[in-house]
Amino acid sequence: MARTPVHVTGSRLKPLLQGLVLLFAFVTVADAAAPRERIRLDTGWRFHHGDPPGIDGRLDYDVRPEIAQSADGKVADARPDEAVRIDADRPVLKPWILPSANRLIKDPAKRHARPQSEPDVDVAFAKHDFDDRAWEAVTLPHDWAIAGPFIADGPYGGMGRLPSWGIGWYRRTLDIPASSAGRSVFLDVDGAMSYASVWLNGRLVGGWPYGYNSWRLDLTPYVVVGKPNQLAIRLDNPPESARWYPGGGLYRDVWLTITDPVHVAHWGTYVTTPEVSNDAATVHLRVAIDNDNAHEARVRVATEFFALDAAGRRVGEPVARIHPIGLQVVPGGTTAVTSGTRIDRPRLWGPPPNQQPHRYVAVTTLTRDDGVVDRHETRFGIRQLDFDPDRGVVINGEHIPLRGVNQHHDLGALGAAFNVRAAERQLQILREMGVNAIRLAHNPPDPQLLELTDRMGLLVVDEVFDSWEKKKTPLDFHLVFPDWHEPDLRAMLRRDRNHPSVILWSVGNEVGEQYDGEVGAEIGRRLVAIVREEDPTRPTTASMNWAKADMPFPTAFDVVNLNYQGEGIRQEAEFEGTERIRTPPSYPAFRAAFPDKVIMGSETASAASSRGVYLFPVTPHASAPIRDDSGGDPVNHHVSGYELHAVDFGSSAERVFATLDRHPYVAGELVWNGFDYLGEPTPYYAARSSYTGIVDLAGFPKDRYWLYQSRWRPDLPMAHILPHWNWPGREGQVTPVHVFTSGDEAELFVNGVSQGRKQKGEYEYRLRWDDVRYQPGELRVQAYRGGEPWADARVETTGAPARLALEADRDRIANDGRDLSFVTLRVLDTEGRAIRNADTRVRFRIEGPAELVATDNGDPRDLTAFPSPERNAFSGLALAIVRAIPGESGTAILHVDSGSLQGASLPIQVEAARTEPGETP
Repeated sequence: MARTPVHVTGSRLKPLLQGLVLLFAFVTVADAAAPRERIRLDTGWRFHHGDPPGIDGRLDYDVRPEIAQSADGKVADARPDEAVRIDADRPVLKPWILPSANRLIKDPAKRHARPQSEPDVDVAFAKHDFDDRAWEAVTLPHDWAIAGPFIADGPYGGMGRLPSWGIGWYRRTLDIPASSAGRSVFLDVDGAMSYASVWLNGRLVGGWPYGYNSWRLDLTPYVVVGKPNQLAIRLDNPPESARWYPGGGLYRDVWLTITDPVHVAHWGTYVTTPEVSNDAATVHLRVAIDNDNAHEARVRVATEFFALDAAGRRVGEPVARIHPIGLQVVPGGTTAVTSGTRIDRPRLWGPPPNQQPHRYVAVTTLTRDDGVVDRHETRFGIRQLDFDPDRGVVINGEHIPLRGVNQHHDLGALGAAFNVRAAERQLQILREMGVNAIRLAHNPPDPQLLELTDRMGLLVVDEVFDSWEKKKTPLDFHLVFPDWHEPDLRAMLRRDRNHPSVILWSVGNEVGEQYDGEVGAEIGRRLVAIVREEDPTRPTTASMNWAKADMPFPTAFDVVNLNYQGEGIRQEAEFEGTERIRTPPSYPAFRAAFPDKVIMGSETASAASSRGVYLFPVTPHASAPIRDDSGGDPVNHHVSGYELHAVDFGSSAERVFATLDRHPYVAGELVWNGFDYLGEPTPYYAARSSYTGIVDLAGFPKDRYWLYQSRWRPDLPMAHILPHWNWPGREGQVTPVHVFTSGDEAELFVNGVSQGRKQKGEYEYRLRWDDVRYQPGELRVQAYRGGEPWADARVETTGAPARLALEADRDRIANDGRDLSFVTLRVLDTEGRAIRNADTRVRFRIEGPAELVATDNGDPRDLTAFPSPERNAFSGLALAIVRAIPGESGTAILHVDSGSLQGASLPIQVEAARTEPGETP
């Protein structure tokens, strides 16, 4: 049944950019007796590739355009193409799937009516009596493609050389106890890749096409209480649906939620604080209540507010209350009530180091006839967010220059299957570099990622679409944009709008509508209007790599987000006369056209390198495109680690630094990108993963990491030398030495002989000794700040590989089947020195209550399957990822061996896991 919201009371929020929005992370119960059950459906699944015989496309969501296999290496900033529209000429599931979006479509006239009949197809895989014992047993989250094997030949590099496309079925039994009779039962999916259709007891419930969004289906009409219920989920992941590796499968958590028919709606709470000071904060809470009964319900709504500690646990007594409010909830619909309170002396949420990410939780209780019918938690943080066109982002009165990166959704060797610890590790590595902001490129994240950014105090640009009506790949989101842009956008907004870390909504990335003048701008305005209906407290944007300051497109948005245009695109002489995008440095033009808007670099740099690989000769330029004879190795498919080369439309880190320093009104930068990611391996599409990360796919920093650290953490005494100093055969040849330091000058020594003391000049961010000739021994640098010693570093010529060493990021892990230990392997010589160019073959094995999940080395060319226990070190390093066996405890021991080299062993303690409140394991 379509629901019409009824607003009982209202509160006008303050204008755009003055508001404060907070955090909803999980719907959880407050205690064991709470009336809302939320059960994670992670175990008990069976998985199968492909449809049963005789389906003949009748389970397709819609008819897709016929495509020929595309060639790899399409230029990343190529102009998107017009869509190819096809009318279905055979039965498809679209009429039954579209109604799943109705709760997120504002206009009742635009909602979809479910056909009276069921689909005319016999679905054996959805039936109770189907025998799935031969199917693979899997645990969620599950990425069906990440285990490989990699596809070595053919044009598959763009999507990571992994078989992510195809059809997959998941089956699981649900036991709904007889005590749940009369209650509402929902399936909550955090993300499924893609075109999901959900079946319960042989009947089609609904589904969702977009693989990155979270969604809910009402199972209540299909559930049989007191008996086993057969749940089946079909996914249909198209080929050529993405410009990167999308993953495949139920790659995020799936939940069963059971409530009273009268309950807080899905994503039904919305917290804002229109007035914030150190003395007090005014808190507004909107609660939407669903009534699944056929008759009106009288309820009372009350809320208590508690402080949370750093781990997200509730502490102390309530800091504020909203006393019970009585209201009538319409039958079969939604009624919303807005009320408010005041929190005295609030602990504000803000980014470190000068602020702390303090948080609160609002516990909302619904009572009916003096009994509790629902209890719902909303986590949030109190902060004042402002956007100043002269400075940029201001939080709680402090100017926060954005020092950020873009992040794709995969987790390297773990693929798209989300893992909290793996994501936390990525964020910790980035934060150590100095990152304070993340742009989620180019899709909604797993909701748990925003729980992490909230807890860590990282700022987030939350982005929903990479394409609108025009296509970047033949089968991307443009196929469903006309029907699904509104529900998908509202889903992201409602799910994420209570997170304090989210500061900006992005409705598009480099969309083809940039080229369409007023027509494209009008689509942008429609999307912005939806954002303002759901959350008027944050600004909107869409990232532009082509639209100019005098065009209609940027007028549609509150913030000007520029991809690469700030530094200028393809301004080198070699690009003159080409058909590719060529743009002069554009910050001044946008500043002149939009003096009242904040401008930021939403994608900057796109520099590329292979960790620990150095190619000669070294370009004298501060920034240069990658060419086979300059920065690139077309035989071994590597890009030089001197960190001076970028993709054709990009720039080196230092060119970006200089541009930002010349234009201080720019809010900051979001570098492309933080970590290497699977797919899009410009410029060498024979590889599996990108070259543009500051950190490689395994989580090992490239040299560029310390360049950014020297700028983003200027008060940290540090110095970093490149390259390594193992160059047999280069004796006497010019081998440039470069230094990244937060100091302002440094002196370099080769075997104790000074090579001169150099000082950074204006718009210079590294120190270069380009005439050094290689001789084995020691490089040492002494950095200075203000004439005083500041930091030093050294690099030595090492001996041959002699032994291996292991180091874990955490030597204690929980036995919940999700916690991980990331173990770094180093190749050492006899003196214990790390050999930075070693490629030693190693083999891992583990004993005890743990298992080896995956290995990696950060080499973009390495097509060894991730589950393999054996692989080569790359530039001296390799990675092993260890997970405890669920339910077991004790000491696991990871071993690594390599022929005649001395091996290594590492104990890892496996401990009992703690169940989070409200979560059924």
